[in-house]
Amino acid sequence: MFSPAQAPVERRLLPLCPVGANPIIWSNDDFSDLNGDLPLDVILSEMRASGYAGSELGHAYPRSVEELRAALTRHELRLVSGWHSCHLAGGSFEDEETVFRKHVHLLKSLGATVVIVAECTRAIHSDRNAPLGFDDSDRKVLTSSEWERLTAGLSRFVDICEAESMTLVYHHHMGTVIQNSFELDRLLEGVPGLRLVLDPGHLGFAGIDPLTVMRDHGSRVAHVHLKSVRPAILERARRERWSFYRAVCEGVFTIPGDGSVDFPAIFAELDRFGYGGWLVVEAEEDPSKAPPLAKAVRAREFMRNHAGL
Repeated sequence: MFSPAQAPVERRLLPLCPVGANPIIWSNDDFSDLNGDLPLDVILSEMRASGYAGSELGHAYPRSVEELRAALTRHELRLVSGWHSCHLAGGSFEDEETVFRKHVHLLKSLGATVVIVAECTRAIHSDRNAPLGFDDSDRKVLTSSEWERLTAGLSRFVDICEAESMTLVYHHHMGTVIQNSFELDRLLEGVPGLRLVLDPGHLGFAGIDPLTVMRDHGSRVAHVHLKSVRPAILERARRERWSFYRAVCEGVFTIPGDGSVDFPAIFAELDRFGYGGWLVVEAEEDPSKAPPLAKAVRAREFMRNHAGL
């Protein structure tokens, strides 16, 4: 397990990487009882006060280019990217493409260069009561025809992004149909132009070693989310088949510098691959148990001490 007391780095790693934050530190996108009514200006002002240079989208953020630009400008923040749920395996591709293009337009208009997607056909992570599965026998997995629809749809999305000088990145996520290492590897093999969001928190929750992912797919990583996992809570969540909601509320995720993820080793791997994109801090917890501003400040200090950023 990584110890936050480890000596700070002696040289700057990842010299080109700006450090941003995801508003899920302050207000959860899936569960409205977890600070879901927190005003946007509170989120952005605390984000900027904590020392972050940019923000990803959250549910409180306007989807009008002018309104969002005004909000970010007020707080001297850049737009990093934003999550987009797709349903390519089971939905109408024409409808999916229409919504996706609007999302790409919003991001590009405000200077973002990466587009985050996750396949949410039969996803259960937003269901408060659905137990998380870790074996195919108790999970909703894709059929062969659904795999074909998903890879074809994502390949088309890759082309759309490339035409707009954007990069499509896939977010592996607990409670979705791309959860285990086999599914992640199959997806990346099936869509050669697709890039990857490295999220050590979700990888660790799924039992996947983030460093193995870096060794196998480091050249595909084009965006990074930084959150950790707490091993004791993770073990209970797996053993007792908790829902994603319960795991989040019990504190399965935490900020860099806490939990079991060895972030200095991950920073070294990113540096080895010449990574130059955003590093986005996250901490998906219950804000009543883990006050957001204090978490954000601690995580930002960790980045200064252990990545030189």
